[in-house]
Amino acid sequence: QVQLVESGGGLVQAGGSLRLSCAASGSIFGANNMAWYRQAPGSQRELVALIDSVGTTKYADSVKGRFTISRDNAKITVYLQMNSLKPEDTAVYYCYADLWVTSTKVRYYWGQGTQVPVSS
Repeated sequence: QVQLVESGGGLVQAGGSLRLSCAASGSIFGANNMAWYRQAPGSQRELVALIDSVGTTKYADSVKGRFTISRDNAKITVYLQMNSLKPEDTAVYYCYADLWVTSTKVRYYWGQGTQVPVSS
């Protein structure tokens, strides 16, 4: 069974740092786009950062210069390094990936979500 397993969330003080990880497991041939989304209470899920298969990245304006997305293709894992955290970064963070489940078929998957509360 293919799944994305997240780790690294938790309570952090404003100004602090946190690193999220998301590893794909199961029968997988590789990954195309991998990304992090977040959803704050009462808000819609929004894209935080995305990285494609060749390493091109895209960030939400609100996190540019503070967050860095990276990936390890050998491990099919995506990371989100979050620095200078602010209370408004408080949300549930979800990873997303387009995974090759066969040599010709791509399916998208979501992680289970990890809480990141940022205290002021």
